[in-house]
Amino acid sequence: MDNIGQQIEEIEKEIRETPYHKGTEHHIGKLRAKLAKLKDRLLEGGGKKGGGGGGYAVKKEGDATVVLIGPPSSGKSTLINKITNAESKVAPYAFTTVSVIPGMLKYQDAYIQILDVPGLIEGAKEGKGRGKEVLSVARASDLLLVMVDVERKNALEKLTSELEGAGIRVNGTAPSLLIDKRAGGGLIIHSNVNQDIAKETIKEIAMEFGVKNAEITIKEKLSLDRLIDAFSQSRVYLPALFIVNKIDESPNPRLEKDVLAISAETGEGIDELKEAIWDKLELVRVYLVRPDDEPSYKNPVIAKKGEVIGDVAVKLGSDFAEGKKLAKIWGSSARFPGQEVSLSIPVQEGMQIRFL
Repeated sequence: MDNIGQQIEEIEKEIRETPYHKGTEHHIGKLRAKLAKLKDRLLEGGGKKGGGGGGYAVKKEGDATVVLIGPPSSGKSTLINKITNAESKVAPYAFTTVSVIPGMLKYQDAYIQILDVPGLIEGAKEGKGRGKEVLSVARASDLLLVMVDVERKNALEKLTSELEGAGIRVNGTAPSLLIDKRAGGGLIIHSNVNQDIAKETIKEIAMEFGVKNAEITIKEKLSLDRLIDAFSQSRVYLPALFIVNKIDESPNPRLEKDVLAISAETGEGIDELKEAIWDKLELVRVYLVRPDDEPSYKNPVIAKKGEVIGDVAVKLGSDFAEGKKLAKIWGSSARFPGQEVSLSIPVQEGMQIRFL
């Protein structure tokens, strides 16, 4: 690890000392790719399998998993006790030296697992304060709640930096780049968007990541950072909400418009937070209609925007889904009540479904 850290410092120094222009783009691109690979190696053992290592896991339960990230003493424990069901099991999961406190929030018929991880400190991505283990739990989540208290409201940017440094792209989307590996023929670059990065630089970065024979199709204009992200196997793209807690201690704080203000102690802003969690997770409720029943809002199943009716059948079990090809639907998405549709129809909030 020390050797990797030394290599990272040397490459970062060379990048800082090399002016960036068209003549140096190729060299800097190669350096940045090497740097990304080295940082990916540092993440090994502190991320989920296939995304930067493994070795730490918390059993995911419910319809979605949310991880509460913040510095020590920011009120995370108070918040999880406020928003999770008092009857839910709340006990520490211990793995290595890290404890994760789970709770279950029931909202809009969904069961949303909330995980309170130890406080994140500066340098977490390098392992300070067991930061790698904390970040590994975050990487496996469906949503991050990034929270500070009102006295440290400016720390949100530092927390985001720690997450970004661990390969977590907060509220980001994966680059639109496709890699079709071939047995030979070298690298062929296609792009329907004019790129500022030279094709030779793109090829050099691809080869640095072990891609030597492939057709690469780029569907968006990419920066150098986004191009490197496209080849890195350690990047995860997670939605996040930003929260400032303890506003009862400092009324009317000046906050950015996308930051939620709450008081976990008094309950102020908690209803708005729950609604924001639901919206950010992009969950929807659909309702199952048994063969002999009239359509109703009983028997809810939680799905996600973008899923199709067939995905709902799979949620009910592989045996149930086997052989199912059609369904009847009711609700605003149906052209008429009881419309017969294929299982490839996207789900919508309030859709009532009878599988045939």
